[in-house]
This record gives sequence, C-alpha cells and structure tokens, in this order.
Amino acid sequence: MAGFGWIMSIILGAIAGWIAEKIMKGNHSLITNIILGILGAVLGNWLFRLIFSTTAGGAIGQVIVAVIGACILIWAGRAIRGRT
Repeated sequence: MAGFGWIMSIILGAIAGWIAEKIMKGNHSLITNIILGILGAVLGNWLFRLIFSTTAGGAIGQVIVAVIGACILIWAGRAIRGRT
C-alpha cells in the first residue's frame, strides 16, 4: 500500500482482511484480518504489477487488490493445511 501511512495501511488492511474473510467464509481475529489484509496487499500489488505493469490507484483500488491477495493467501493456507 505504497503512498499510505502506517495507520491508513492498518485500517485498509483490516478492511481488506475482513472482506476476504467473509468471501472465503472464514473465522479470523482482528489481528489475523489486519495481517492477511496487509500481506494480501503486498501479494496483490505484486501480481497486479506483474500482469498489468502498473499499480492500482487510490484507496478503493488498493482495498480491491488487497482483498484479492488476501483471498489467495487464505486459499493457499487451506490447501497447505489440507495436505498435512
């Protein structure tokens, strides 16, 4: 979430993590949602830049990219836990 301060990144990360939790029908804590949202933003922005050679602009664009990234992380976590 480049260009946003720490507080705004945490808030947007929490929102993105919560939305991803609802989409993926999970049950996580607030801290887990914040971590998933922020890591999802990192993953989502990397993928977005890889595919489109640009970044998503604005807070709404960043939340959408973070939600997609967080959903991928939740899916990957479930896939890994399912194998062990």
